[in-house]
Amino acid sequence: MTRECPCFLKEKNMFVDYHVHTQYSDDSDYPMKHVVKDAIQMGMDEICFTDHVDYGAKVDWDSGEEIPYCAGLAMVNVDYPAYVEEIRELKNRYADQIAIKMGLEFGMQVHTIPKFEALYQRYPFDFIILSVHQVEDKGFWSQEFQQGRTQKEYNERYYEELLYLVKHYQNYSVLGHLDLVLRYDKMGVYPFRFVRHYVEEILAEVIRNGKGIEINTSSHRYGISDSTPSREILTMYFDMGGTILTLGSDSHAPAHLGTYMEESKRLLKEIGFRHFCTYEKMQPVFHPL
Repeated sequence: MTRECPCFLKEKNMFVDYHVHTQYSDDSDYPMKHVVKDAIQMGMDEICFTDHVDYGAKVDWDSGEEIPYCAGLAMVNVDYPAYVEEIRELKNRYADQIAIKMGLEFGMQVHTIPKFEALYQRYPFDFIILSVHQVEDKGFWSQEFQQGRTQKEYNERYYEELLYLVKHYQNYSVLGHLDLVLRYDKMGVYPFRFVRHYVEEILAEVIRNGKGIEINTSSHRYGISDSTPSREILTMYFDMGGTILTLGSDSHAPAHLGTYMEESKRLLKEIGFRHFCTYEKMQPVFHPL
């Protein structure tokens, strides 16, 4: 099978991180300017900020809504004007040392699609991660979503939500940590054969619409025995003709930034992939692994 990259291919061996959180995410206190300085110190070529937005579970600072709290943390989305302005300033200041891109991680649910569509139209993003962190406004990390459901029910419900989203929302670049529900499954690893048909349909939509998936290196620090998404999903994506892949640490602290990128590249090459992507104005740019 011939695998063609649909846009310009750059030949340099790039060191990048395309899933990075800062103090603009409610679950991180890593100052954005420190992230940039650390990335430069590490020799990184490019970084993309992807702070959290989770409508349904969180509110905007300026929404006028009552701010919910969880474990003492304010459940709020990114301060968008400050975020955009700081990225602009850092891009100008460090233009000769590192490429900086502006993204967000959209923690989407079916009923929040209109809010994300409106947000996307407001700013000139380079890159958007589509993730599902909660369903029916119930988070996975807190076990609220899993409570009262069998392992079969909460695993299948997660993939049903994601499938609906990729069929009905297109202003994104890649799917984040596609099998995220596994990270928070206290019952153990749910057999992939039971959700394979969901994943296959999701990937078919992703490929058909010119989108991609990420390999999320946080699997190493969470102690997951497989990659995220799993090697089986990555292989399925390759066999189906998928070509768009990004590499992200899902960093929230200095110790996470830029980690396990070479290990992830080796895994992708073992499967058969030869390229990964960065993004410019929502368009993928391909680089050799």
